[in-house]
Amino acid sequence: MAKNYNKRCEKDYGLLRKLYYKLFVWFVVVPVSKLMYNLKVEGRENVPKNTNVIYAGNHVSYLDPPLITLAVNKYIAFMAKQELFTDENKLLRFLVHTLGAFAVNREKPELATFKTVKAVFNTPWSLGIFPQGRIVKEPVIENVTKGFVLFSKKFKADVVPVAVCGFDGYAKKIGEKNMTIKIGKPIPYTTDEDEMVKEWAFQICEMTGFENKVTIS
Repeated sequence: MAKNYNKRCEKDYGLLRKLYYKLFVWFVVVPVSKLMYNLKVEGRENVPKNTNVIYAGNHVSYLDPPLITLAVNKYIAFMAKQELFTDENKLLRFLVHTLGAFAVNREKPELATFKTVKAVFNTPWSLGIFPQGRIVKEPVIENVTKGFVLFSKKFKADVVPVAVCGFDGYAKKIGEKNMTIKIGKPIPYTTDEDEMVKEWAFQICEMTGFENKVTIS
């Protein structure tokens, strides 16, 4: 029987995972981000104090989840495509699973996914989502899925746009790259659904300089 990677419960986000998560951030993410990518963070004043929040970012590389986590300084359970949990890259597969991510079927979200999101919001963790649903290397925001809006409404969680700026490839030596994470202003969960999508895209494009091709049908 195939393992259900989209099912997690409150105990999966307990003390041991929080400790492991924090150690990974400080001993792996911080050195790599500072030494290899000269990472800068802007907009930390926009990070809500509560944890019932959805951090929604543009998606340009596999670095996005740890860099966003470092930028907002919160425990974040990221929603990831289910293929990552069976990826041939054993290290990637290990990190995705052990750092608290959970799978989503992008074609047909399952009830277990909703239960996992509910479980996350019953803990001190926040939810991380990439509304474009995949890594997009082109400097454009389009084909935005409304899943983050659905979760925002269902669980009364404001959405915080987070922009990954300046990525132009993985660094191979110290100080080779420069990146910035910009944190936008929270979008209230009470915002109209279409307006929420448009506001998220607008803020991401304002912060990244990407072209906004989002259309609401």
